[in-house]
Amino acid sequence: MEETVITPDGLERLRAELERLATEGRREITLRLRHAVAEANLVQNADYHIAREDQLMLERRIALLDQRLRHAQVVEPELGNGRLDVGERARLRDLTSGKNLELVLVGPLEADATAGRVSTASPLGKAILGRRRGEIAQVDAPRGTLWFKLLEVELPCPERAA
Repeated sequence: MEETVITPDGLERLRAELERLATEGRREITLRLRHAVAEANLVQNADYHIAREDQLMLERRIALLDQRLRHAQVVEPELGNGRLDVGERARLRDLTSGKNLELVLVGPLEADATAGRVSTASPLGKAILGRRRGEIAQVDAPRGTLWFKLLEVELPCPERAA
C-alpha cells in the first residue's frame, strides 16, 4: 500500500476512531456475544449470529484503520507560500451559479463532503490544489465542465474546521 497524505487533525480523528473501536466497540460485541451464548441453542440463535457478523465487520474496520494509519504521511500546509495546500481552508466561487463554497482541502483518508472536507484525489481537489488567490480552476465533472475562482486561502480555525 502506498503512502497517503493526511493532515494532523485527520490523523487524530482516525486514531480516535481506532481507539474507540478497539476498546468500546470490542467491549460491546463481547457483551452481546456473552448474552447470546447464554441462550441454549447457538445454531438457531439469531442474536449470536448477528453479533458474530458484527464482530467480523468491526475487526475488518479496525484492521483497515490500522493499515491506513501505518501508511499515512502527515502533511502540513506551507505557511505563507500563497498557494492552496493540504490542510488549508479555501473559499471558492462557482462561476456558473455564482454561489460561494467553503471547504478544507484534505487527503483521501479524511474526506467528508458533508463536513466540508474535500479530498485532493477528487476532481475539485485536484483542480484547486496549488492554486493562488484569484486563479480560476477548471473541473471536469460528470455533468460537464465547472469553473471555480479561488477567493481566499487560510488555515482552518480549530472550532470551525470540520
